[in-house]
Amino acid sequence: MPEHAHTPTHAHDHSHHGGNPTEPHAGDQAFWDSRYRESDRIWSGSPNAALVREVAGLAPGRALDLGCGEGADAVWLARQGWQVTGTDISEVALERAAAHAAEAGVADRVDLRRHDLTESFPAGEFDLVSACFLHNYGDFPRARVLRTAAAAVAPGGILLVVGHGGWATWQEDEVRPEIDFPTPGEVLDQLELPDGAWEVLRAEEYVREQNSPDGRAGTRADNTVKVRRLP
Repeated sequence: MPEHAHTPTHAHDHSHHGGNPTEPHAGDQAFWDSRYRESDRIWSGSPNAALVREVAGLAPGRALDLGCGEGADAVWLARQGWQVTGTDISEVALERAAAHAAEAGVADRVDLRRHDLTESFPAGEFDLVSACFLHNYGDFPRARVLRTAAAAVAPGGILLVVGHGGWATWQEDEVRPEIDFPTPGEVLDQLELPDGAWEVLRAEEYVREQNSPDGRAGTRADNTVKVRRLP
């Protein structure tokens, strides 16, 4: 999960109900508020590459960014014309996201709300629901949250789920076999999408470069699931 060095080596790769699997259970606000206060900025400020790739050609509408962190994805979406609702468990993260949106001149298109996704979820329907690197370390019920996310997609809308497919090559000493990285097929199974109601646009795994926090070169497998609710 998130390689949360103070000088991030890649974009906005995070989970706000899990965190680094070497950490204790992180599904609470105090943990994440403390984590964000460790540095003026944890993430790079750039949007997730997978989000940019998968959303760039879509007509803008209403978007929901789950685990928005410091707001890079939400701001990028707003710049593309989306009206964005961003959620996070951390008030500190949301304050930074609000500042980022204001600096980018898109504060009027970004609505930030605190949610512990194990307990509450934003109301309404969205043309895009994005869950990037929202993993289930600890007792976070990722599959249930993703099913709730799918239910929030409007007819004709998109659910985008981006996740890790395994550990980075430099994480040999951190590997914990009890932590599961679902394959694209497993993600689709967990979503329990009704037959005839959804179209699978992408379900694939790929390898990308990912350096360690201390600068060691490496790679990591990630995967993307993109599905569309039929009108």
